[in-house]
Amino acid sequence: MTRPNENNNKSSLILTHGDSDGVCSGAIAKSAFPDSDVYFTSPIGVLDELHLADGYENVIICDIAVDESKCVDLFKRLGEIAENSNLTYIDHHPLPQKCINADWLHHDVNVCAAELTYKVLEKRLNRDMRRVAIYGAIGDYYDNTPSVKEWLRDWDKRNLFYQAGTLIQALIYMGRNYNFKRSLLIPLSRDVIPSEIPDVPKLAKEGSHLEEMLRLRVKKQVKALSHLAYVIDPKGYMSKSAIYAASYGRKDVGISAEYRHKRHAYDMSLRSRDTVDLNMLLRRIAPRFGGSGGGHAAAAGARIPKESFEVFLREFDKAIGNEKRKVKVD
Repeated sequence: MTRPNENNNKSSLILTHGDSDGVCSGAIAKSAFPDSDVYFTSPIGVLDELHLADGYENVIICDIAVDESKCVDLFKRLGEIAENSNLTYIDHHPLPQKCINADWLHHDVNVCAAELTYKVLEKRLNRDMRRVAIYGAIGDYYDNTPSVKEWLRDWDKRNLFYQAGTLIQALIYMGRNYNFKRSLLIPLSRDVIPSEIPDVPKLAKEGSHLEEMLRLRVKKQVKALSHLAYVIDPKGYMSKSAIYAASYGRKDVGISAEYRHKRHAYDMSLRSRDTVDLNMLLRRIAPRFGGSGGGHAAAAGARIPKESFEVFLREFDKAIGNEKRKVKVD
């Protein structure tokens, strides 16, 4: 995680995810707390990053899923923070069963984090910040919720989708460049439209060009099993590769896998176009192969050791088939 310069103002701290929903959530939170410091983190890293919270009056955490293996330690640390700060934890990922309820936890799996962040902090926000929540909803495929559909009535929907697409493509193109994401988040928190933020349209165009090249590579390289299609090392955006794998493999589940040499493991992005719950299946199956996984029902991620990768794919394919048969019986 890249950190900004230290700020003597210990008023508010925002920890958020680095994808489009997380950036929009962070922008909404910063709009509510303009003097806040913003850091980007992840489900794996958030526990270590919570040492940053010491001394802040307000601590706001957005769009950070609770990692099952660390949830006990995480909630213990969050409880400690809540004793000294006003803690607000906002998330929409499925919670592990052993998680606890707390008045500082705002959780809803039926909306994106940006929509939820707007609703939690609404009293501190300008009404126009709803369109930043809409950008986040579009980026996370949650733009069909009752609130987002209602909010869209106040805007030209076509323009909002253009602005959201520009933002999303630029963020994906810049990857883990957190300095860029922070520089983008600040004007976004002031309701500046993405197409007016310096460099964003140019970066979005570059990202779109790379995506088109990626689409053509996946079309050539995709492989299919009975119920899933996958592509290995597509040299491009993981989530988009998974979408195109499902499309060109003509299966309901697409997987993009990249080999991480230092970890001797494959990192995967998975997308489902069916009723199969990827989060549930990954949490159950991945640990059997020495890996981990989870996320949303239709969009998830996993890490599987190299030596178990091929057998994992076969077992996961079989599990998808079993789940689909159960749905038909029900």
